[in-house]
Amino acid sequence: MPQLAQLGLVLQSQLFWLLLTLAAIYFIAGRGIVPKVEDTVDARDAQIAADLAEAERLRAEADADEEGWRTRMNEVHAAAAAQAAEAKAKATADADKRIAKANADLAKKTAAAEAELDAARASALAELEGVAAEAARDIVAKLTGSTVTEAAARKAVAGAMNRA
Repeated sequence: MPQLAQLGLVLQSQLFWLLLTLAAIYFIAGRGIVPKVEDTVDARDAQIAADLAEAERLRAEADADEEGWRTRMNEVHAAAAAQAAEAKAKATADADKRIAKANADLAKKTAAAEAELDAARASALAELEGVAAEAARDIVAKLTGSTVTEAAARKAVAGAMNRA
């Protein structure tokens, strides 16, 4: 069979072209395309690393800004609390002064009212004693027909009032 006799030549020819194609692919892809892809990947990796470093720097800066902000907020809160406490103390002191003044005024008014009551009571008792003495003199005069002196009537009324 003549086709089988050519098999060796065809096989050699196919092996030659296979090796030539693989060598061309190796040189074109391996020497031309792969370095460009590697350069692109390296550039991308470098850009990603730079972006990550920048992001880390910005995050650290943001953390520092946040810490400063928190410190300022704590200072402002402390100042506000101090002002509130000061205002409360001032209001309490003012209220205490006004209460003390009102208590003093009430004490004065109470003392004056008690003095007036004592004076009115003494006056009423004196008048009552006088009226009672007059009534006792009239009663003794009507019942016994004798007269009693005003001093004796007052003395008897005073004694009776002291016993009551």
